[in-house]
Formats: sequence, C-alpha cells, structure tokens
Amino acid sequence: MDKQIKVKNIPSEVKIEKPDLYAQQDRFNPRNRIYVRAVKGLHQLLRQRIGFLGMLAFMALPWINFNDQQAVLFDLIGQKYNIFGLTLWPQDFTILAFILMLAAFALFLVTTFYGRVWCGYTCPQTVWTFIFIWFEEKFEGTANQRKKLDQRPMDFDKFWRKTAKHTGWIAFSLYTALTFVGYFTPIRQLLPDFVTFDVGGYALVSIIVFTVCTYGNAGWMREIMCLHICPYSRFQSAMFDKDTFTVSYDEKRGENRGPRSRKQDREELSLGDCIDCNLCVQVCPTGIDIRNGLQAECINCGACIDACDGVMDKMNYPRGLISYTTERNLETPENKTNPLRAKIIGYIVILVVLSAALVTNIVMRKPMDLDIIRDRNQLYRVDFNGLVENTYTLKVINKAQYEQTFNIKVAGLENFKYIGKQTFTVQAGESHNVPLSLVMDPYDLKAPMTEFNFVLSPVDNPSSQISQPSNFFKAR
Repeated sequence: MDKQIKVKNIPSEVKIEKPDLYAQQDRFNPRNRIYVRAVKGLHQLLRQRIGFLGMLAFMALPWINFNDQQAVLFDLIGQKYNIFGLTLWPQDFTILAFILMLAAFALFLVTTFYGRVWCGYTCPQTVWTFIFIWFEEKFEGTANQRKKLDQRPMDFDKFWRKTAKHTGWIAFSLYTALTFVGYFTPIRQLLPDFVTFDVGGYALVSIIVFTVCTYGNAGWMREIMCLHICPYSRFQSAMFDKDTFTVSYDEKRGENRGPRSRKQDREELSLGDCIDCNLCVQVCPTGIDIRNGLQAECINCGACIDACDGVMDKMNYPRGLISYTTERNLETPENKTNPLRAKIIGYIVILVVLSAALVTNIVMRKPMDLDIIRDRNQLYRVDFNGLVENTYTLKVINKAQYEQTFNIKVAGLENFKYIGKQTFTVQAGESHNVPLSLVMDPYDLKAPMTEFNFVLSPVDNPSSQISQPSNFFKAR
C-alpha cells in the first residue's frame, strides 16, 4: 500500500486522425494506372504494321474519289450509301444485312481459330491506345520515367511535358473525329467549313462528341474498355475450344519459377525456364499475368511473347515459353491440333453461302427502284364531269452510277387518262419524285378498288423493268 501509483499527464488536446480519403477512393478505382513498357519483337512489328495500314485506310478512304464523287460516303440525310460506285438505298437492306453477317461470321471464324487477334491487332481501341502511348513515350519517356513523373510534384518540366502530351492527344482526337464525320458528310467540304467556323450544327456536335470519346477512350480508359465494357471478351469463350490458338504460358516448362544467373544450371536449382522477371506483365496493355492461365482480359496482342522470347534468348533457353498454342498441345505435345474441325468447316461453309448470296444480290440488283406514295387523306376526287381522279407520287431511284432516262407505263387499267410526265431523267445515284394523276370514268370500274401496276423501265433498255402494285379508288 506504500507503493505510489505513477500518474501520467494526458494532454487536453485530443488528436483525431482522419482516414486516408485517397486510399478509400482507390478501392473503387476500376484500375491502378498501368504503365505499359515498350517491347520489340516479331508480333509487335506485325501489330504496328497492321495498325498503321488500318489507320491509313481509315484516314485516306474519305479523301478518295470514284466516278467524280466521294468513294465512301454514308449519306444519312439522303438515305443512300456510296461504296466505290455501289450506291445502296434503304431498299437494299438485304445487301447491307449480308455484308454485316459476313463480317460477323468472319470474326467468329478468326476467333475460333486464333483467339482474340482482332482485339490485339486490328481493333480501333487497341490501335488508338498504342498511338496515344507513343505520344506518352515521346514526351514523358519510358514506362518507369512516366511513373516517376506522375509521382513528382508539379514543376515546369512536368507541366510542359503533360501539356505537350495532352495537346497531341487532343489534336489527334480532333483529326480522328473530323475523319469519322467525313464518312457521313463530304469531307472536302467539311474540313474548310470547320476551319472557317461555318460547319453545320449536327456535324459540329458529332465532331465534338467523337473528339471527347476518342480522347477519353484512348487516353484515359484504355484497358477499362477491354476489362469492363467491351462485350466481346465476355462471349469469346463460347467460340473457344481445345484447338483454338491463344497466347498461353507453358506451365510444365516454366515452373518452378525463380531468378538465377545465366551461368547457373536450372536443373540443379530445381527451377523451370521462367526466371520470374515479370516482363510479361509489364508489357501487357491490360496488365494481366499470362502465367495465371487464359483470361478474358487477354487481347492476344503477343507483347508478352516478344518480351519472354527476348529473355529466353539472353538466358540461352529455347523460345516459346509463352507462345500462340492450343490447350491440346499444352496438355500433350504429341496431340496435334486439328485445324479443320467441324466448327471451322461450318463457319467456312456459312461464309461461302453468304458470299454467294451477296454476289447474287449485287449482280441481280436492278439499276433503279420505284416507290409509290399516296395521299391517304384523299384517295380520290370527282371532277365536274363526273370522272374519278386518283393522285400518286412516284419516287424513282437511279441506283446506277450514270444518268438514266426512264419511262412509266400503267398496266392493268383500261380507258384511263394519264396526267403528268411519262419520260424523265434522273442523275446518277439520285432520286426523283414524279407527281401524276390517273382519270377514269366510274362506269369503266367494276369495283370500288381496282388493282393495277406502275411499270418503270429505262428508255435505252426497256427489257430491264420493275413494277409496283397500286390501287385505283372510286366512290362505293
């Protein structure tokens, strides 16, 4: 009881620690920023060449003229689509449908045979992402330099590098948007109008929206599109089988992983060929580790293959630790992959049938079309002589790439009077409305509604004709 209890003075001011808001926000961040490391190799060279050709085609096509008009122009207002001399109208929906189905089944075929090579080599998201990464490398340096730059506080050096990079991004996004809108508006008129601030409202809004989307997707979202938004990565597994070539890690050969020098014998260390350098992760544009197996996020770009092959060369190991291979080959190398399996043959047959149907539709396509428009508010009228008059508007479409003169005839009616033009000229790829009236004596009509046909034919080729049914009405 004689022992005194020590008393500790407690400061009156209580220190309250606030939670790290940045750390909490980072939990909900869809990604930690990925700094893609540059790599050289066969697959990256191939990807760059294919991407360059695709981008060049995208940028150049609107500027190409064919038959004195823009070769590729999708005129939404005029409801016609020019593709190198082939003018498609809404009436040609079957041709458009066959083209879209061909593209879809071609993608299915490639995916079944070689995985997501579309994503890795030709997808616009991938091509534009690597272009934006090129801007980063030019202004901010390598992946490690970019990471250190982001961690530094703002100074003049960081400011001008960031400003130059984003200026390049915005400029390239703007040119991409102008090119894209140029597929829907004549680009030779669009560009001068944009420079002189005389561009139309719809075109201006489209340019702004597409510029923002390109800047956001390729500059900021990047792999988020592949990881969280793109549906293709979700249903690709439905097209894969054991004979599909995908970027794969040979686990039997690579494990156990571990660092070692070139002079050390991996067998004495009980190690596989993988030296656990993580280069395959650092060069991956989606930031995955291919050694964990096939993943939906893998875009089959082959960057990890080139990185790993470079390491294998330095270690004097055989290449192919990561390669394009099949699940069947990984399970048992003696089992050879079957390239012409039933699924592949089925896709090829479908593509052949669709191609034949598309060619047949184009070859048998008439060089003109005819639509009949009637005023439903007044089906007929009776003039002062007691004769019945029906009014029609014929929309004649010239699908050919040359001027045509047409003639209109009426089949199925007798003793009628034709009021309007019967012969007229329509410019190439244009439409022309022909108002006309038919007048008949009601005593020559046996029923309140009589069916007949309008027959349209070119003057220089009367045998090539089309007809559209219509009706002649009178009072009951």
